[in-house]
Amino acid sequence: MPEVIFPGPEGRLEGRYHPQKAKDAPIAIILHPHPEMGGTMNNKVVYNLHYKFYDMGFTCLRFNFRGVGRSQGEFDQGIGELSDAASALDYLQSLNPSAKFCWVAGFSFGAWIGMQLLMRRPEITGFVSVSPPANINDFTFLAPCPASGLIINGAADRVVPPSSVVDLSDKLKEQKGITITHTEVEGAGHFFDPGMDEMLDNVDEYVRRRMTETSR
Repeated sequence: MPEVIFPGPEGRLEGRYHPQKAKDAPIAIILHPHPEMGGTMNNKVVYNLHYKFYDMGFTCLRFNFRGVGRSQGEFDQGIGELSDAASALDYLQSLNPSAKFCWVAGFSFGAWIGMQLLMRRPEITGFVSVSPPANINDFTFLAPCPASGLIINGAADRVVPPSSVVDLSDKLKEQKGITITHTEVEGAGHFFDPGMDEMLDNVDEYVRRRMTETSR
């Protein structure tokens, strides 16, 4: 059953869970945009990312941060939301103890939370950061960034200037031991309308390539 309720730091959290039949399938958590800007787990970008990862063979979980939908609690400026994400990953791992790989994907505010989660959880082997709000939130905690990943944004984004995402990716690319791939979708705005299919195709190509490399 895809609807799940699991314990979070401030009470229950509401999510959608789609498992694979294979016990050792990789797992992925997908994080939604800013709760105070209408962000939910059913945001189109988040929804499509969820099913893209599922189609690639991942067992997937997306969920509502505290205070959104049926999730308990109140917005906590990102601090509590990071704890929510950690609880969601704990829950996902408890259901899939044999998973060989763990990925995190986030959109906008969710990308910021996802990158913070990446710093705290060494078992995360890859990330997809969609429209990271590099002009709004501080990403200097990524020093060093512990895993390789994909940063993708729209070239016509009016919420997050593309130049700020370029600056972020360039700084991360200077670090040794990881590989940061940065892609811009021409003509796409913050929400990839248009540009959704191209964004998802880029995610598909990147993640499949990474999974092939790690399975050798």
